[in-house]
Amino acid sequence: MRIGYARVSTLDQNVDMQLKALDASGCERVFTDLGHSGALRQRPGLAEAMAVLRSGDTLVIWRLDRLGRSLSHLIELVNDLGRRGIALYSVTEAIDTGSAGGLLIFHIMGALAEFERGLISERTRAGMAAARLRGQAIGRPAKLGPEGLSAALDLMVHGGVSLADAARRQGISRATLCRALRRRRALISVDAVSPISAPAWSSGP
Repeated sequence: MRIGYARVSTLDQNVDMQLKALDASGCERVFTDLGHSGALRQRPGLAEAMAVLRSGDTLVIWRLDRLGRSLSHLIELVNDLGRRGIALYSVTEAIDTGSAGGLLIFHIMGALAEFERGLISERTRAGMAAARLRGQAIGRPAKLGPEGLSAALDLMVHGGVSLADAARRQGISRATLCRALRRRRALISVDAVSPISAPAWSSGP
């Protein structure tokens, strides 16, 4: 038996094109998820389809991203279907895991996607290292700059303002101000223990 599954991410999207493709593929039953993101692993329509499928059946989808948005989820689903003796057929990609060739193509696609992610990660790390060598800051800019921190300290020390009020006046959270104060204390501690440029006794002739 061929069981179809269709999904759209928002309620204003139309599922008719998918339903026509699934009907043309010979699906006897079709389950749908309307307004459900593919990133969600738990979807009512998909759960119903998986419950109905039996060994020897084929789950038919219009396109791979209708089943799952992440490669890891797709591979997990295909492996689960395979253990149950169920094939997956994608109309658009013409992939049929019920055949040895189709299953091989699916896993080659997965391996290539994993390789591409590794290359992107490697390029990102190399770019960050090069930026550090050029003296460029990495990551998000600090929410509280040196001037803002000095103003907050002045409010607390001389104005008698609480830490929470000082943070609110700077437009930041109490936690952000606490982190900034901890970083400042750490820098002061490092400066206090760092060696001076010349020993005190060297000032004389």
